[in-house]
Amino acid sequence: MVYLNFTDLSEEAQNRLLELSKKDVERKFGDSIRKYIRENYTCFETMIEEETLRNLYSHTFKFSI
Repeated sequence: MVYLNFTDLSEEAQNRLLELSKKDVERKFGDSIRKYIRENYTCFETMIEEETLRNLYSHTFKFSI
């Protein structure tokens, strides 16, 4: 679960979330993405960026009011 603070949705905070998501994707799916890239001759960075955004949107967010 990801906790967000609405007082800190700056560009730095967004970039931090993207970096966390990217590390999570590489940890979970890095080997299978590398295998897919070898078989289909695609760009690793492009695939990681796409999966990073997909991963970020699949998180469960909890908002406290």
